[in-house]
Order: sequence, then C-alpha cells, then structure tokens
Amino acid sequence: MKEIRIRDMTLCALFAALTAVCSWLAIPIGPVPINLALLPVLLAGGLLGWKYGAISQLVYVLVGAAGAPVFSGFRGGVGVLVGPTGGYIIGYVVCALLVGLAADKFRRRVPALIAGMILGVLALYLLGTAQYLFVVENKNVLAALGACVFPFLPGDAAKIAVALLLTNRLHPVLFRAKKTRA
Repeated sequence: MKEIRIRDMTLCALFAALTAVCSWLAIPIGPVPINLALLPVLLAGGLLGWKYGAISQLVYVLVGAAGAPVFSGFRGGVGVLVGPTGGYIIGYVVCALLVGLAADKFRRRVPALIAGMILGVLALYLLGTAQYLFVVENKNVLAALGACVFPFLPGDAAKIAVALLLTNRLHPVLFRAKKTRA
C-alpha cells in the first residue's frame, strides 16, 4: 500500500479549508444559497486528482458532520447533511472524484477537464436535487429544479471556467518538484 505523503495531506486539508471558507461566502436566495464552494471542489479534483480531490472533500464533509461550522451560514452537524441541502454537500465528494478521474486519465487536457467538470456538477445537481425532493414535502421535480438548479447554472458555468483556468495555471507550479525528482 502506498504511503500518503505530508504534502498530499496538507493539500487535502487546504482544499477542505478552502471549501469551508467559500461556503461561508453565501447569498441566501432560497432553499439553496449561492456560494463559492463549488470552485474549490472543482479545483481539488482538477489539481489533486480523483483520490486526493475526493479525500479533501470527504474531510470537509466529516468535519462539518462532527459539528464544526463549515457549511453555509456557519452551520455544522449531521442535521445539515440529512436536511434539504445535504445532498449538495455530499455531492462535493462525488464531484471532486469525477473531475479528478478526468484530470488523471487525460492528463489535464482542456476538453477532458471541461467534460469532467460538467459531469461532476451534473452529479452534484442530481444528488442534491434528489435529497431535496426526498426531504421537502409537496415539491415536484420541476419546482425543485427551479429552486435548486436553474438559478445556479450561470454562476456554476463561470466557476467551471475559472477552475479550468486555475487548474491549468496552478498544476505545473504545485507539482513541479514532483517532475524534477523522478
């Protein structure tokens, strides 16, 4: 079994912390607030790959589940994860995993990153909207999409564009030492 390096642990912790900070920067527009948390999720997958990208977001979810106020609105606890927006939070892990798979498999080529980020966001929407429909009574699918997905499409497209740009710029800088040691 391969050892996890201190650098990998540090980057996982950094992206978990970035997700928390970006979750706090929220605009409450309805049942699901607008926040910047998706940006570090996409970056975690794009920069760290599937394994460490997903681990970073799992750390974020577990820290929040333990009660630390890392979720939007400075909330924490299992109650948030089983509430109407919990599927979106859990979806961060899946999103980072899918982005990371595309990044690793296709060596961070732009078309693959775009496809992976779109697929990751769609998975996030699917998980989040499914839980929202399960928890909130008297909601139909179209009403749920109108409250939880459609208002976020333009902003999430912008986050994908920024994450793509930052991934391409930061990956060579973050992992330069790895290439020179080989």
